[in-house]
Amino acid sequence: MSTILVISGSPSPASRTGILVTHVDDLLRRAGYEVRTLHVRQLPTLSLLTEDMHDPEIGDAVGAVLRADGIVVASPVYRAAYSGLVKALLDLLPKKALRGRVILPLATGGSQGFLVAMDYALNPLLVGKGADNVLRGEFVLDPDIVGDTIAPASADAIEAAVNRFTLAVEDARFRRKRTQLRPAV
Repeated sequence: MSTILVISGSPSPASRTGILVTHVDDLLRRAGYEVRTLHVRQLPTLSLLTEDMHDPEIGDAVGAVLRADGIVVASPVYRAAYSGLVKALLDLLPKKALRGRVILPLATGGSQGFLVAMDYALNPLLVGKGADNVLRGEFVLDPDIVGDTIAPASADAIEAAVNRFTLAVEDARFRRKRTQLRPAV
């Protein structure tokens, strides 16, 4: 089975994005995937912001990205911009670090007007790090997450996105194996 990394740009485990990350993590684990959730807020702040690659926690986080077959990037959207935590982590990565990995962007925000942050801010950031397989993400409105419950329509949309993601991850894995099995010419 493929390895999945969930990157959480949530400022708090109880935030709406934190609830979304827990929900996605559960869906992936039930589907049989090995999942690691990276809560960027738990990384050492000074090392993260100064891009201290000698810090073992920072090195481990970058290594987790480089080892993952698929990556879910979850971020709250503030004023039509993704989380600074997500940006700080992605800034640590080599230029083409996301090449060959399936990426599923997810976001939460207060209004549909912030939906543009996915297409005009988050996706270009991912592509700038070499992502060549960014799936259509999902945006969940803040009112659709109450307590630890996601409204049924949004939960269904997230589940459909996760299903698309797992199919794409397995397809990419199959293609890699098929390429490795081809005889050299």
